[in-house]
Amino acid sequence: MIQTIKKYCNSLTEYSRYITREVKIGDVPLGGNNPIRIQSMTITDTMNTIATVEQTIRMVEAGCEYVRITAPSINEAKNLENIKKELRARGYNVPLIADIHFTPNAAELAAKIVEKVRINPGNYVDKKKFEQFEYTDQEYLEELDRIKERFTPLVKICKEYGTAMRIGTNHGSLSDRIMNRFGDTPLGMVESAFEFVRICEALDYHSIVLSMKASNPQVMVQAYRLLIQKMEDEGMNYPIHLGVTEAGGGEDGRIKSAVGIGALLEDGIGDTIRVSLTEDPEYEAPVAISLADRYKSRQNHTPIKLISEIPIDPITYKRRETFEVSGIGGSNVPVVIADYSSRNISTQKDLTDIGYRYDEPSDKWFLADAAADIIYLGKQDIPFTLPENLKLIIDYDQWENLDSKKLRFPLFNKDEYLRSRSFSEQLNFLRFKLSDLGEELSNKIKSDNRLVLIIETENEHGMAEQRRLFFELINREIKNPVIIKRDYQKLSLDEVRLYSSTDLGALLIDGLGDGVWLTTETEKSDSEKISKRTFVKELKEKYINRTLFGILQATRTRISKTEYIACPSCGRTLFDLQETTEMIRKRTEHLKGVKIAIMGCIVNGPGEMADADYGYVGSGIDKITLYKGKDIVKRSVPSSKAVDELIDLIREDGNWSEPAGNDIS
Repeated sequence: MIQTIKKYCNSLTEYSRYITREVKIGDVPLGGNNPIRIQSMTITDTMNTIATVEQTIRMVEAGCEYVRITAPSINEAKNLENIKKELRARGYNVPLIADIHFTPNAAELAAKIVEKVRINPGNYVDKKKFEQFEYTDQEYLEELDRIKERFTPLVKICKEYGTAMRIGTNHGSLSDRIMNRFGDTPLGMVESAFEFVRICEALDYHSIVLSMKASNPQVMVQAYRLLIQKMEDEGMNYPIHLGVTEAGGGEDGRIKSAVGIGALLEDGIGDTIRVSLTEDPEYEAPVAISLADRYKSRQNHTPIKLISEIPIDPITYKRRETFEVSGIGGSNVPVVIADYSSRNISTQKDLTDIGYRYDEPSDKWFLADAAADIIYLGKQDIPFTLPENLKLIIDYDQWENLDSKKLRFPLFNKDEYLRSRSFSEQLNFLRFKLSDLGEELSNKIKSDNRLVLIIETENEHGMAEQRRLFFELINREIKNPVIIKRDYQKLSLDEVRLYSSTDLGALLIDGLGDGVWLTTETEKSDSEKISKRTFVKELKEKYINRTLFGILQATRTRISKTEYIACPSCGRTLFDLQETTEMIRKRTEHLKGVKIAIMGCIVNGPGEMADADYGYVGSGIDKITLYKGKDIVKRSVPSSKAVDELIDLIREDGNWSEPAGNDIS
């Protein structure tokens, strides 16, 4: 159903920043016409002044324009003054942000010292209990009066001292009051923040920044879009802080962050970025900078036909309706295409990098969970027998002359498709872009139930152009499956990973796309520990395949591995998060589809874990609490035994399996 757009950005086709009000944070203003600001959070003990100062300096030198420091109690809040004095003495004037959760008195003290405080409306004056209550209208109003009484002193201090405030909602830590009135939804996230915003506005305090974080990028994007719609309805225009919370580390954390943050940046949304990785914070800033810098010259992109009506609901996920063609589209998970058109395939070993292992003695193929479904060969062919599940795409002019077409299917360009009389009876592919979709092509596609579409773009604002093409297909009632293809040139592999996660992920989280295809001519990597040598083609195929499956995992459209929801650490953390996460990963990474949360303290415990299946949460020195969902299963487990007991818990639930290869012969 076509519906009029309820505004959540300036335009779906023409890039422009969504302009918010300017908020002063020390000497680094946020919002308005200021650039997208970069920030991160220390992971040191806040009571260790020198360690916190030195880590802050490393973060600033890495590109952070704001630095957040946890203040879980009054003592840490007091020590913020010592940290600030030491930084200023060393010549660093970076604005500091105090991170507050359960302790209003710490927030009130910190607001007199630092340039900004962050509160979580889900637990600032609430203890999360995960109990189900029915709230009458009167009871709800009484709760709001209680919040107003406890929150007002902080607002008045911020107003007096010129201190800014971020009201930062987290999907996993909504109050029982919100959960029971609005549910565990993007609307609940927005209303959680608005309870506090309305108190601020009643006190004529407007130095506010808002965030809507979730570990699921789809929920996060929907919540930010709804936030803007609600602000528009109520005449608000507060700056927006973007982040995917508990994204994890390594490539998975970067992909998940780029999917959520990038999807919003594409539509001009966002005034500041924090990439939350389970790594030292100085490694977060370069990722955020790479995401933000991409939009410095985006306004100059090739024009895209405007749209005033949108055929999808941007707040509610629904996959575009398609019919199935040979396992592509319909109810099937999105497929992954590996591009071997510029590489000669001579032996079975050449397919190892995309998830296929051939065992010669048994003459069997073994399939990894992240194995590509289709190989594009261009004008070449493969000289050996393939596993039956693997399809090959060959350019039409070459395919037409093949002696055997088994598992081999033609790829047409627009002109070939319109004039050809020779097609596969099972499956055909057509590559085209938005400008190609005239009436003649549209009518032929619509009558072809053996055709899969491959959409391309050369536009700098490519995601928006491909989204526009999807809208055109929906409006024309064309239901053929669509594979999204992107090509990146003259980029590092780190940039390719971030940009493809943004461009492909932004479409997938809106239910658009039945497959992904990525190509690049990049030859070097920045950070994969191979930056000093030529990037060999074999490794490139492996890198791209891992990236594509990572994007599908992050968008929850195809699960091929274990998912880790790991907080980025801070001064509250009770164990080494990076070391522990890696230890748990090594033992559990074969558990496809299982979601494990690894949280450093109770603040990032049951609430922040959101939809994890199991939780490993620091609850004291050398003590771990284990969760199943949001329920505590074991308390005070010694750290030395906690991973084994976590595995026992997974085994008891019937979700454990031993690592093994998959025979597909």
